[in-house]
Order: sequence, then C-alpha cells, then structure tokens
Amino acid sequence: MDTTVSPVQRLLDEYAESHQNPTNKLVHWVCVPLIMFAILGLLWAVPVPAGVRAISPWLNWATLAMVLAVGYYVRLSGRLAAGMVLVWLVMALGLRLVQAQAALPLWAVCLIVFVLAWIGQFWGHKVEGKKPSFLKDLQFLLIGPLWLLHFVYRRLGWRY
Repeated sequence: MDTTVSPVQRLLDEYAESHQNPTNKLVHWVCVPLIMFAILGLLWAVPVPAGVRAISPWLNWATLAMVLAVGYYVRLSGRLAAGMVLVWLVMALGLRLVQAQAALPLWAVCLIVFVLAWIGQFWGHKVEGKKPSFLKDLQFLLIGPLWLLHFVYRRLGWRY
C-alpha cells in the first residue's frame, strides 16, 4: 500500500474505479446530489420534540445527520468537509423552500426524488457494467458526494 497517498485520496480513487463511464459519471452528477437532498428532506420531515423545534426551526434530524457526517469528513479532509457544509447549507435552504412551496408534503417530494434518483444510479451502473461501490462498503455512500466535490476543488485549483 502506498503510504504517500492520503486516506481520502485512497477512498476517492477506489470509488472512481466503478465510475469510469462518462454516462455513469453524468448520472452521478445529477443523482448523488438529488439523493443527498432527498435523504436530508426525509430526515427533515421526521418530527422532533417541540422543545427542540422551539429553539430553532433548523434543529432537526437532518441537521444532526449533517453534523455527524461532517465529523467523518473532517477526519478525511477538513477542506472537503468545509465544502460539504456549504453544499448542505444550500440544500437546507432548498428544503425550506420546498417545504413552504410544494403542493405535496416535504417527505412525499423527497421520497419521489429518492426513488427516481436511485433508479438513475442503478441504471448508470448498469451502463458502467460495475456494481455500486457501497455494495462493497457502506462508507462509500458518504464518499460519493466527496468524489463529486473533489472535482470542483480540482477545477478551481484548490487543495483538498
């Protein structure tokens, strides 16, 4: 094993092994953020104790999940973790907007998005001809968003 490669880079490289096909990559650029949005929305919709909601409408199960995931991301790369916080803030604002404007309840919108995005993901892997990484290791469910974000960092010339 090459010890000069950081743990986050090893995970990103391993994830990339089953994401070489351009169509599958494009599917991931669409579906991974949608799945993140849907999961956060489903968690957002789960009721929290009234006392917690009284403190802030932003305190909910989704924000707890975000905090836990950021803890994992910080261990891998503080710079990518900071980027994920920004991504999640944008998603949280989007969730509040959907919650206020959608004709359906937030959980219903997010459930539909979740199912459709996973159909897209599995179709992308069928095109790729390789199984999704998370079937090997569940940790790759958290690596997928970092894999996309690391491309943004590289395009901007930022270290991660």
